[in-house]
Amino acid sequence: MVHRLLLVPRSPSVAVAARILRARFRAELAPMPVPEAARTPVYSTWYAFNQDVSAAAVETQAELAAGLGCGALILDDGWQELGHGRGYAGCGDWRPDRAKFPDFAGHVARVRAHGLSYLAWVAPLLLGPGAAGHGRWAHCAPAPATVPGAHVLDPRRPEVRAHVVRLCVRLVREYGLDGLKLDFLDQAMVYADDGAGDVGRAMVALLTDLRQALEAVRPGLLLELRQPYTGPGMAPFGNMLRSFDCPADATANRVRTLDTALLAVGGAVHSDMLLWSPDAPVAAVARQLIGALHAVPQISVRLDRVPAAHREAVGFWLRQWRLHRELLLDGEVEPGRPDELYPLVRASAGDRCLISVHGDRVVPLDFSAHRRFHLVNGSDRDRVMVEASRPASRATAWAQPTPWARPTPWARPTPWARPTPRVQPAPRVRAGAPVRGGGLVAPASQVSSRSNGCLRARGRISG
Repeated sequence: MVHRLLLVPRSPSVAVAARILRARFRAELAPMPVPEAARTPVYSTWYAFNQDVSAAAVETQAELAAGLGCGALILDDGWQELGHGRGYAGCGDWRPDRAKFPDFAGHVARVRAHGLSYLAWVAPLLLGPGAAGHGRWAHCAPAPATVPGAHVLDPRRPEVRAHVVRLCVRLVREYGLDGLKLDFLDQAMVYADDGAGDVGRAMVALLTDLRQALEAVRPGLLLELRQPYTGPGMAPFGNMLRSFDCPADATANRVRTLDTALLAVGGAVHSDMLLWSPDAPVAAVARQLIGALHAVPQISVRLDRVPAAHREAVGFWLRQWRLHRELLLDGEVEPGRPDELYPLVRASAGDRCLISVHGDRVVPLDFSAHRRFHLVNGSDRDRVMVEASRPASRATAWAQPTPWARPTPWARPTPWARPTPRVQPAPRVRAGAPVRGGGLVAPASQVSSRSNGCLRARGRISG
């Protein structure tokens, strides 16, 4: 086996170095196409329901999620026969549990009628002793999985690869699915050191055949992969690259999505599913959403059981995310220092720049590089401090404050700075009223002064 060592020139930041690597990988790899549906917010059932899912419950969430701005739904573990007990002893047959989903194809169609793409969870390499096909395939799965209750089908065997392709194609074709969430592909590595063949080459062969077969029956196919198998080598095999599980941890979600994006070649990077308590303050909901701002957000709470204020906050932030989607997903991202957990994350394109703030830091605004800035306060502080440098002529700033916040100026120019930007504090306005520059002041249920304030600054060139 030949290994290559790629050396990147000394770079001013990790992001710049990763950009060079991505360009190298992009020249060698042909990423899987990324349809519009892969770049839209997702509702997932996993944290909200675990395995306790049913057609009626999922359809209730689908209607609410579509109304809030989601464009896809992922039905996670629990839909399949023997999908209970938090183990994987029943995996292998991949047929719907008729008690939960009496008419799975009809259920999928009803969810899709809300405008949502539909993906189902599958772990195609896992084989449990409870599966009807266990006797037939057990000799192809000699090694136990590192997750409870199952063994792992050996992908180096041609009959295993053909079997996995057949079962995945059957799922998509029979039930009208738009794609699959492919889980536990990394379990194949239980065979890595047995000396019987290259597991990596076998997985490339399997995933190549799988993608080709699925695309033949489902144009615009969606395939979700998750860390740790989201690296550049997986670019041809998935177009939704999800961060590893970190329920209710906004910081971990931010760090993991940015880590994934630094080396993502082609696919849309997705957050881990956002989770919060129904008793949480609205600020906690907003911080979850801001933590996923630089990726495609996935949500997993029971939307019919959280307060209306939570749903309003979700709707508000998903609208903001869609408004800036191209900037966030396609712009040049500079997340700063990974050893500090990326406290200032900048996404820029042309004259626009969006900065999310996740610590008590002074935010530099370089008006010689960008004319318009959007600031998002994801910290636990009720202020954002900015330092504006060399505006072209003058700078105007406006904010979306909490309606209950005191209307004191959030920014004051330093009197010794030359030239000093002309700063205008946010006016005293009612909720929902237009603000200078087209911003809106959101209702109290949507904005928190502590964790989800929006701020915009624009440089103006005089005639």
